[in-house]
Amino acid sequence: MADRSFTTNATRSEQLLFLTDDQLRQGIELMYFAYRGFTADPDRILEGYNYGRAHHRAVHFINRHSGLTVNELLGILGVTKQSLNRVLRQLVDDGLVESRVGRRDRRQRNLYLTAKGQALETELSHAQRRRMRMAYSNAGPEAVAGFRKVLENMIDSDLRDRVLRSLENAKHD
Repeated sequence: MADRSFTTNATRSEQLLFLTDDQLRQGIELMYFAYRGFTADPDRILEGYNYGRAHHRAVHFINRHSGLTVNELLGILGVTKQSLNRVLRQLVDDGLVESRVGRRDRRQRNLYLTAKGQALETELSHAQRRRMRMAYSNAGPEAVAGFRKVLENMIDSDLRDRVLRSLENAKHD
């Protein structure tokens, strides 16, 4: 039997799984189609508001971390200040997000969803939770745990611990 370590430049974890390039490509394609399905319902809802996915992400994280600062949201989303300001301005102008002066530091702006913003977030997340609940239910508990591990390990290593801590500390509904 040939020693695989001499025939490939794969990392140790890749060698242990014995996945072919084609299997990895199939996984990539499945991720694309899963993402398309995962965003389809919210995209239809957002169209009615003339919003896009950036608005959805902002609303989601403002809901999960009520009172977070603009800089904290910038860090979570990994977007430019200019693009976030455009999205936030629209959400504030439309009455979905409220920007309040920070209590400890008046230079900071803390972000909160209004009742209207909360209603939109609920509508968007309901559609996604329904899809995820069905997929998780069909896959079973072992697959759910395995999928979570896969997702966690796809996060850049320098960001992973912060994301996992954030999930533990986020608002639970």
